[in-house]
Amino acid sequence: MKNKSKLLTRVFSSAVLVTILACQIMSTGLAYAAQITNRSLTLQAGATDGGSKPGGVVNHLFNFTIPGGTSVGSIKFEYCTLAAGVPDPNTCITPTGLVTTSAALGEETGATGFVTMVNTTNGAPYIARASASSIGANTVASYQLTSITNPTAANQTFYVRVSTYASLDATGEKIDAGTVAASTANQIKIDGIMPESLVFCAGEAIGVNGSNVPDCATATPGAIIFNQLFSSTDTATARSQMAASTNAGSGYVITVNGPTLTSGSNTVAAMGTTTAGVHGVSQFGLNLKANTTATSTAAVGLEIATPSNGLNYRGQAVTGYNVVDQFKFTSGDAVANSANGGAGGTDAQIYTVSYIVNVPGSQPAGTYTSTLTYICTPTF
Repeated sequence: MKNKSKLLTRVFSSAVLVTILACQIMSTGLAYAAQITNRSLTLQAGATDGGSKPGGVVNHLFNFTIPGGTSVGSIKFEYCTLAAGVPDPNTCITPTGLVTTSAALGEETGATGFVTMVNTTNGAPYIARASASSIGANTVASYQLTSITNPTAANQTFYVRVSTYASLDATGEKIDAGTVAASTANQIKIDGIMPESLVFCAGEAIGVNGSNVPDCATATPGAIIFNQLFSSTDTATARSQMAASTNAGSGYVITVNGPTLTSGSNTVAAMGTTTAGVHGVSQFGLNLKANTTATSTAAVGLEIATPSNGLNYRGQAVTGYNVVDQFKFTSGDAVANSANGGAGGTDAQIYTVSYIVNVPGSQPAGTYTSTLTYICTPTF
């Protein structure tokens, strides 16, 4: 009789234990929930805040594969500090600072037709259809929840439990479920200073780099020799180059400074007014244009490169030095500026300066030289 009593006790205890386990499984709401797979949460930048900024108002993009084959009416996104509650799997503590009550449904793909975002319970928004409908097997879906305020703690991992329901209000038994993880992060602030800048050089020739930008490091020394001996029957020509760029708000002005060509007490007359070259007349002048054969036995000069566009390329030759086959030289004159398009900074451009010399038959023999200084003055 005693053994029979023990046997009954064991049977009763086992039955109670099975009943308790069954109740625990049913209480989780996951007894029959299939696993949502390939799931991720991407923290996207909002209007002003980076995606993982602590306390930032950002967008949360969920991507996952729904097992499908059942009718779904709503999907719930439950934000928690833990992937699963301890000791109760249903326990969910909302991360500090998280705000979902302003959330809205952005883009949706895959399983679509969710027309309502319900955000009244902070930390547990859900999206709902007008009526439940079937989702195909293994449907790849994505849902963007906009205007969510991240948890305020830096470098905080948080979890979102995603569940599908047949109901339209995310209640009842879960159909499919899965958890994703994300984290806030300290933002990296990068500071850099662009100082007031002027890059200017002059020389016989100026090259360009691989991006076709003028490179002052390649400027050759400015020892210029005319293309021929001076003659009363032909025009001698020469050329040099200079390049300039600046971020000065009012741009720059380039002036030419120095004497006319001189040999001892003898000179070649500077062209004080803008005019064409004339054989047999004492003339020394320059311009910043691509000239034709009208002034010499060969063309001389090039147009500004890159041509001015009035935006990021503003450089131009100025009046007196900006007409083809017309030349002038007065020390102190402005020969170029960056006023094309108005005030503002300008990227680098190359100016080609063309020089001409005409002399009368009575010009005294000698070696005629001049040292010219080009000065670029930016106004910040």
